[in-house]
Amino acid sequence: MGDFGRPVLLLHGLTFDRTMWWPLAAELTRGCTVVAPDLPGHGDSPARDEISIAGLIRDLATLLNRLDLHRAPIVVGHASAARLATAFAETYATHHVQTVDEMVGEVPEYFRPYTEPRHDKALLTAYASWPWEAEAVFPHLADPAGFAGDIQALLP
Repeated sequence: MGDFGRPVLLLHGLTFDRTMWWPLAAELTRGCTVVAPDLPGHGDSPARDEISIAGLIRDLATLLNRLDLHRAPIVVGHASAARLATAFAETYATHHVQTVDEMVGEVPEYFRPYTEPRHDKALLTAYASWPWEAEAVFPHLADPAGFAGDIQALLP
């Protein structure tokens, strides 16, 4: 979404997919280029036998490079992907890292379908080396416009 502007890389937590970001992405269309990939084995992304954080960091850097984005991204990591977002920023130029790991408000009923995890034993096995959060939180769904405003405040 958005043809120009600061890239915003949205990373969903394990057992979710890129659709969890759609309400936020709709709010970020002005001034941002939103990139919300499915992690391997999630959504439309093919499964892998094993997924390392280092390998995903390289994959994400390749994706951003192929999209020809010439600015350092804002990286947002949800729950278990917060570690991925932080590791990405330790390896590649990043404008800012935002982690979604604390609850802010209640998710409205019409956004609750985005909060449903997908349980797949093979998927969980492939991500066995990842740290797991006890509970997923969704401040970006509780108030997409407010969360988008926080992201947009990071823009120059």
